[in-house]
Amino acid sequence: MHYPIVFFGVKDTSETIIKYMCEELRAPDLVVTLSAAARGKTEISGEAPLTSLCRERGIEVFEAERYKLDDEETLAFFKENSFDLGIVVGWQRLIPKPVLDAFSKGIFGFHGNAGYLPFGRGRSPLNWSILLGDTRFNLNLFRYDEHADSPNVFATELYALNAHDNIRTATYKNLICTKRLIQKLIEAYEAGGEIPLRTESRDFDSWYEKRSAEDGKIDWHARTRDIYNLIRAVTSPFPGAFCHAEGKVLRIWEAHPFDEMIDFHAYAPGEVIDVFDGKAVVRTVDGSLLIDRYECEITLTAGMLLH
Repeated sequence: MHYPIVFFGVKDTSETIIKYMCEELRAPDLVVTLSAAARGKTEISGEAPLTSLCRERGIEVFEAERYKLDDEETLAFFKENSFDLGIVVGWQRLIPKPVLDAFSKGIFGFHGNAGYLPFGRGRSPLNWSILLGDTRFNLNLFRYDEHADSPNVFATELYALNAHDNIRTATYKNLICTKRLIQKLIEAYEAGGEIPLRTESRDFDSWYEKRSAEDGKIDWHARTRDIYNLIRAVTSPFPGAFCHAEGKVLRIWEAHPFDEMIDFHAYAPGEVIDVFDGKAVVRTVDGSLLIDRYECEITLTAGMLLH
């Protein structure tokens, strides 16, 4: 069977873009996602089942049993059918070469950073950009090859990362730009011919490392800006920043810099100075942080030392 446009995804962002394509552009002819069993074996922040949505919209679904798409059934499916264009949103794995080769127009996905590919290749680029305090994000729609995040760029959209953004609000901006880029891609596909790419780059390779839940550990000896950037970079739907209060795990979902002028030298870094309306003021090396929303088995009170 022939499938002109195929969508790959397994996250809530995938769901958003499928709905957009159905309502504003053209529906995918096939959605490739993970089976329930495969999703259960893999940690996916913001994971969302797509099968019921696709069935409501009359879209055929292929549920893969492995995130790497390298199981026998998946490879056979892509060998036995034909495909034009692939679009990837919310699929955080490389696409294997046998699947890439099955698409006459190629498979396209998204990757961004503060600069230009191949700078900033690798994992969790938006989380890393917030963590590092970057003030802009350059979102690339590029054609996949067997390497990670190659500079085969079709088009880009640039947006700001301001001091108030967290990973969720940055994702909203990312989705707005993703929609615009997909519209351009489908227009280029429907025009016929080869989809143009910009492959030459004078930038240099750099890599974002894989992040795990343990990387959300807060060091209260760090500067306020670094703690704040960590909290907003890994808040929901990611595992969150955490420390310990009286032996209990304290997960901080929202916080912001509080004051850098009041003399708090009598308190240790990580010590709760005071609590107002359930929000704790905590000493940092160079000021203080206000914890707006947290999760813990105990309630924070003045004098507690966070570790």
